[in-house]
Amino acid sequence: MMKNIAVLVSGGGTNLQALIDAQNRGEIIGGKITLVVSSNPDAYALKRAEKNNIATKVCEKKNYKDRAEYTAAIRDILLEAKADLVVYAGFMTILDEQIVKAFPNKMMNVHPALIPSFCGEGYWGLHVHEKVIESGVKLTGATVHFVTEECDGGPIILQKASEVKFDDTPEILQKRVMEECEWKILPRAVSLFCQDKIEVYGNRTKIIE
Repeated sequence: MMKNIAVLVSGGGTNLQALIDAQNRGEIIGGKITLVVSSNPDAYALKRAEKNNIATKVCEKKNYKDRAEYTAAIRDILLEAKADLVVYAGFMTILDEQIVKAFPNKMMNVHPALIPSFCGEGYWGLHVHEKVIESGVKLTGATVHFVTEECDGGPIILQKASEVKFDDTPEILQKRVMEECEWKILPRAVSLFCQDKIEVYGNRTKIIE
């Protein structure tokens, strides 16, 4: 049975593109991207989906009175689409616990740092890379993890490291982490999930090779 993959986006959709490219190369085994949901009607990610004949849906927060109502709307879209896996790919809206309860260990996110460093509240986008450079660490990278009620706190699936160079700007570092880490480990984690090769034990995961 092919698993249905739904991807949540808000912006340019570079991680969505990495997933689409991997799918087109036959690297996502046992699953298929069947829906892209955007919180932003102008997200370029929607165009990427349309070019690849993937169904899209826009669900804007401003049309709902609060986070709970908005989360319920997104949850219902995903349930209706029979999503087996939900991937956060630059989805900029924080949803409440209703979504986690509906998709336990079935939602994954890619974070542009090596969790538990540089993560949690306020660590998103370029802010992460600014803090990495300020801290003086020599290695950063990306983490794919399951989404739980704790921000960036769910079981880690895959991590990959990347070098921090002395002359890096946040923009240069962001690009390197995307190209060397995010775009490699996100499609791989999705493929592992679709093949039922990820086992979760508490806050740890075991990858079955």
